Amino acid sequence: MDFHIDHVHLRSRDAAAAAAFYVDTLAAREIRREGTPLSRVVLDLGGLRVFIEQAPADLAPPATAPHLGIEHIGLGVADIDATMADLRARGVTVLVETTVMRPGLRVAFIDGPDGVRIEILERRDV
Repeated sequence: MDFHIDHVHLRSRDAAAAAAFYVDTLAAREIRREGTPLSRVVLDLGGLRVFIEQAPADLAPPATAPHLGIEHIGLGVADIDATMADLRARGVTVLVETTVMRPGLRVAFIDGPDGVRIEILERRDV
């Protein structure tokens, strides 16, 4: 069998606002909106297709991290210091400050819509 990544599927109480965060803050590109009323927004986030589904009002709130299941989305950047400065200037909540995980790998975590944790990471050859 040969598998490939197709998409990540998120649910949001406000799919349009969640999509705007990914577009405005993380340079995602909106591909399309589906449904009337809106049922889904489809984005391209650095080559990863992201479905943001409009969730019903009675859906349970997001789990508090850490939890089982998908723990976070990881986004690679060339310059984590510049990226984090830009994200802070945009008012993004930083959950974990930039940390050296091992030589050549620095990571930070930000808070995305609906409790989605987003890792920002910089990899360098050492």
